[in-house]
Amino acid sequence: MITPTAPERALRLADFPTLLEALDFAARGETGVNVYGLRGEFARALPYSELREAAHDAAVRLLGAGLAPGDRVGLIAETDADFVIAFFACQYAGLVPAPLPLPTPLGGREAYVEQIRRMLRTADASGLMGPAAMGAWLTEIAEGQALRFAGALSDLPQGGPADLPSIGPQSPCYLQFSSGSTRFPAGVLVTHRALMANAVAITRDGLQVKPQDRACSWLPLYHDMGLVGFLLSPLTAQMSVDLLPTGAFVRRPLKWLELMAANRATISYSPTFGYELCARRAENARPDGLDLSAWRVAGLGGDMIRTRPLNQFAERFADAGFSPGAYVASYGMAEATLALTMAPLGRGLVAESLDVGRLERDGLAVASTQAGRVRDFARCGPPLPGHELQIRDDDGKVLPERTVGRVYARGPSLMEGYFRQPDVTQQALSADGWLDTGDLGYLSQGEIVLTGRIKDLIILNGRNIWPQDLEWTAEAEIAALRSGDVAAFSAPSDGEEAVIVLVQCRSSDPETRENLAREVADLLRLRHGVEAEVNLVGGHALPQTSSGKLSRSRAKAGYLAGLAATEPA
Repeated sequence: MITPTAPERALRLADFPTLLEALDFAARGETGVNVYGLRGEFARALPYSELREAAHDAAVRLLGAGLAPGDRVGLIAETDADFVIAFFACQYAGLVPAPLPLPTPLGGREAYVEQIRRMLRTADASGLMGPAAMGAWLTEIAEGQALRFAGALSDLPQGGPADLPSIGPQSPCYLQFSSGSTRFPAGVLVTHRALMANAVAITRDGLQVKPQDRACSWLPLYHDMGLVGFLLSPLTAQMSVDLLPTGAFVRRPLKWLELMAANRATISYSPTFGYELCARRAENARPDGLDLSAWRVAGLGGDMIRTRPLNQFAERFADAGFSPGAYVASYGMAEATLALTMAPLGRGLVAESLDVGRLERDGLAVASTQAGRVRDFARCGPPLPGHELQIRDDDGKVLPERTVGRVYARGPSLMEGYFRQPDVTQQALSADGWLDTGDLGYLSQGEIVLTGRIKDLIILNGRNIWPQDLEWTAEAEIAALRSGDVAAFSAPSDGEEAVIVLVQCRSSDPETRENLAREVADLLRLRHGVEAEVNLVGGHALPQTSSGKLSRSRAKAGYLAGLAATEPA
């Protein structure tokens, strides 16, 4: 097992031209990656020195399998040592890895196979690698795909070329699929230069990494926050990291905290719902002797930040040494490699209470302490050094502070474009390097405050309604509902847009179901002045990401598909 980092080690915080040079340097020390299993048990230690050697060997074998520098290789992102080795093997071989999701528990095999095939076609991939346990799946996915290799790391043939290609800062590093739109995910091509620029900003400026730091994560490695935040960035700062499979966290959330405590980890991130799950599980049974006092960066990112469950987490684990000052709100996206902003360290969560009416009608962030329609929005910090943010209206005019508009970003971490999609790239990225993020927000004393996604916004009679406001109101005020039980969106109805609310109901009793639907409709009418069409669905019917987060876009697509299925041909 990789032991905690020695305090006296000398750091280089990501100031390398390429990821491979960062690995070469990290391999001189004793740090590395600890991988854990689905029950939270220790599975394997992978020191950076061993990773370098294994990746170099696998790179030769990849090229020996018929793959050529520049080819894309889909990697099923299981949280195991083979994925880590395969990712870096692609780097040494000059191949471009494209991390791909694992099957979801309720997704179904046929749908998953088609999803991965589409992603491989989008990447124009020549290879596919995944866990040995998924061998039959890999074979099925590869059928008719014209791949030169499909299999596990152990299936690679022995031998290959004597020399590996030269890799420079402008070389492509990996292809990250972005889910930041309603279309099928596009591939963001990230260069070594962009990755290293973001890694410097994260480790030196945002996290201010110290010699004794240690990272811990349950985030999926196909997602930018898991891959960049907790595999690549720690390596560029020679930091040890403990990786827990996402499935282990979903089943037993408190395993995350137990691992943090056992290894004295100092840095970890999660969307709000991760902290919420832990607080809820700890209501009944909390691990004995839990010590979270070493946790100095409890990062927040990946979804809209909700203050209420975060305050509950801080209260529940205060006697375990958790400090609310450890919260660090952040903002970023795959198109920017990962991070664009980070709140100041040690400050904790800072939220602004806003008049929702002024926000909806006028697009103005007006502070309010009065009872009524008030909602908290988190400050996510100023742009990281070298990066810029602007808030613009629909005509491209830059807006003043505290006025809500479209968030634009520019900086050295930004993508050069979506892979082989020039039209989509042109829509999102201007000639002078400004990216339309697709987010809505405003600036407050130079810090970004996010209010939602443009594609999710419900526009009703001149009002801008954020669906999460409706969802969170129902989940917070109706005892029968939990976080993730409600999905709100707009859909056509009789020639006009209607507010549709899908609610998970665990009861089959007709009276209970009728009361729940009425209670949700009455509450949204009272709190938000919204007439909503409430539809009850099964207890596990709303689609989720592999990490357990509600997928509003998939819920809407399923609802619309269900309507279409009932219409006459």
